[in-house]
Amino acid sequence: MTTPDFTFTVEGAEALAFAASPQIAFKLRVVSDSPQPIHSIILRCQIQIDAARRTYSAAERARLTDLFGQPAQWGETLRSMLWTSLTVVVPSFESSTVTDLPVPCTFDFNIGATKYFAAIDDGELPVSFYFNGSVFYAGDDAGLQVAQISWEKEASYRMPAGVWRQMMDLYYPNSAWLCLRRDVFDLLCAYKVRHGIPTFEETLLQMLETKVEARTA
Repeated sequence: MTTPDFTFTVEGAEALAFAASPQIAFKLRVVSDSPQPIHSIILRCQIQIDAARRTYSAAERARLTDLFGQPAQWGETLRSMLWTSLTVVVPSFESSTVTDLPVPCTFDFNIGATKYFAAIDDGELPVSFYFNGSVFYAGDDAGLQVAQISWEKEASYRMPAGVWRQMMDLYYPNSAWLCLRRDVFDLLCAYKVRHGIPTFEETLLQMLETKVEARTA
């Protein structure tokens, strides 16, 4: 009996509306070449953003300088970047099945993937998936067999940029998440209280306006 071989294809992506935290679910089709039933697969997946596999508008290039430097440098700096790694259990199936790859996302702009996704206005985002793991399947004598899946297995997908924006709009409508060091937050809070400003948004706006006025004076 030969060890089952698999083909992986990403067929779609959608924002999960009612998860505990922001997530994008990729629809992964797994096809087995074995006539024997597959009991389960413990599947590990590494996901990368293939930033060099698309073109960018002038506005997008300006926003991406924080990640890749000035566009003149992109011949050296524009490279694939790791998005995340995850593990899922694919339940029993015969021949083929479709399972979800739920990818947790963050609005933390200290994270490279967040900076990248937020910089893109529209179009598609090239993403690569690399798989390995363990497959449990029925042997010829009806016993349970175990085999390894190597990192040679991969799939590519061009995710619509609107999926990421839809997800963030679901969890952070008309807002963005900003992480500050505790001492910086304390200074901002003290400024807010000292000037009697009701919200942090107004505090930041006032500080920015004061800075602009000082430069133009």
